[in-house]
Amino acid sequence: MSEESFDFKAKAELRPKGHRYEDFEEGRVFEHHWGRTLTAGDNAAFTTQTLSFCPLYLNEPYAQSLGYKSILVNPLLVFNTTFGMSVEDLSEGGGPFLGVEQCKFLEPVYAGDTLTARSTVVARRESRGRIGMGIVTWHTEGFNQREEKVIEFNRTNLVRMRNAPTQPG
Repeated sequence: MSEESFDFKAKAELRPKGHRYEDFEEGRVFEHHWGRTLTAGDNAAFTTQTLSFCPLYLNEPYAQSLGYKSILVNPLLVFNTTFGMSVEDLSEGGGPFLGVEQCKFLEPVYAGDTLTARSTVVARRESRGRIGMGIVTWHTEGFNQREEKVIEFNRTNLVRMRNAPTQPG
């Protein structure tokens, strides 16, 4: 092959990712992608890499002694997985993450559970301090394969507006 055929950058087509502020009307619901099955390996790796040595996430007899059927999936892995599923639809277009509020873990999650997520736009307004940006808040819910809600939270981001003027220098 010629050197020219390896010039991927020259052949690449820039496509904008994600949605813009104007796409986030209050009440709009986003059903996020196909979901993610969490494995025992995912849980063990996440739990140990984050130095979260709670025995509920690593010790089956201990978890069972407290009434759980097995080791629990670390709730922060549940949160990160659910949050991550929402990125493509909500914040992949860019803009700073502003925070999470009202996070609730509602049901235990076990290895082998498959999580899905959906988000609803609950608030939006134009930014007073950032020209060409808006502030959007979504209510995100995560469900297991039995359609039981296992987590919910609100997250807020700055979101670019379509055809926005640039910030003054």
